[in-house]
Amino acid sequence: MSENMIISVLKDAIQTGLTIAAPILLISIVVGLIISIFQATTQIQEQTLTFVPKLISAAVVGLIAGPWMLHTVVNFTERIFSLIANVAK
Repeated sequence: MSENMIISVLKDAIQTGLTIAAPILLISIVVGLIISIFQATTQIQEQTLTFVPKLISAAVVGLIAGPWMLHTVVNFTERIFSLIANVAK
C-alpha cells in the first residue's frame, strides 16, 4: 500500500464519518439553540429542559435518516473490502 492510498482511505473514512454524524449533530445544535433562547427569555433554568428535546430530536432524525446512514456505511465498507481485495492480488 502506498502512502497516497492510505491517505485516500483515511480521508474517505473521515468524510464518511462526518457525513453520517452531520444530520443528528446539526438538529441537536438547532434544538439546543432554540431551547436556550427559550430559557433565556423565560428565565427557566431547568437542566432537563435542554436534554430531553435534544434526545428526542436526535432519535427522530436517526429513525428518519437511518436507512440513508446505513446505505452510506455499507457503500464505504464495500469500497474498503474491494480495495483490500485489490491490494492482496
